[in-house]
Amino acid sequence: MNKDMAAQVRAGNGFIAALDQSGGSSPKALAQYGVTEADYGSDAEMFDCIHAMRTRIVNAPAFTGDKVVGAILFEDTMDRDFNGTPAATYLWETQRVVPFLKIDKGLEEPVNGVQMMKPMPGLDALLDRAKAAGIFGTKERSVIGAAQPAGIEAIVTQQFDVGRQVLAHGLMPILEPEITISIPDKAAAEEMLRDAVLRHLDTLPEGTEIMIKLTLPEADGLYQPLVDHPKIMRVVALSGGYSRDEATARLARNPGVIASFSRALTEGLSAQQSDAEFDAHISQTIDVIHAASVAG
Repeated sequence: MNKDMAAQVRAGNGFIAALDQSGGSSPKALAQYGVTEADYGSDAEMFDCIHAMRTRIVNAPAFTGDKVVGAILFEDTMDRDFNGTPAATYLWETQRVVPFLKIDKGLEEPVNGVQMMKPMPGLDALLDRAKAAGIFGTKERSVIGAAQPAGIEAIVTQQFDVGRQVLAHGLMPILEPEITISIPDKAAAEEMLRDAVLRHLDTLPEGTEIMIKLTLPEADGLYQPLVDHPKIMRVVALSGGYSRDEATARLARNPGVIASFSRALTEGLSAQQSDAEFDAHISQTIDVIHAASVAG
């Protein structure tokens, strides 16, 4: 594991940009950006459009390791270039932004109030490619839709199993058991999730570190035991559908947690903006998310 990258993530002086929209979420992200389905005629053209958006983001003068600790990439992005340099290499060597890779293949149908990750039969080969490409870590998402103990235990078990597989390849896993923000028993689900994660951390060998990405909680400071845990390098938070203002306000009330925002990062960006307008807007966004990430 790259010690310089690990030191930057551990210091956490900023946030992690989630630039990992997949085939399922790219159309919505592009529509928000002002690129409609009429502007592309195939999946290949859609991925070209989303890569053009990501390239514009990472080329913004404010998108550097000074405030952006890391960036999560989609597999298609890892296999592409930024300005003629392989994406992960460009992020780290030019921008000093630590590269991560989204590895999950989507979600199963709901069972016991949760959606588990679909099988990843080619995961070992993907992790080998990621390591060779200069990727520091991974991110793997599943979703909790109810405060059901059996479902939450199953989802945490799966996350830790995948995390161990990632660790075996010398990469840092970001476990992401997302809790849907609109569920009525969100606060109860968050307590169950925190307690399940703490139990599973006890099963990891001493000296092992993971990261975890969580929905911003209803009770401020709920995840402090995870922030303080010696086996967790960082706790990061997803925006989860909250507006940027709401997400950053909640984040600032949870010291030690840093952002890993996707939609809240790209909110207000448009393909129709001039480069100067685009760069000014994302600079302001980066400042706001950075400030909330380092608050407290």
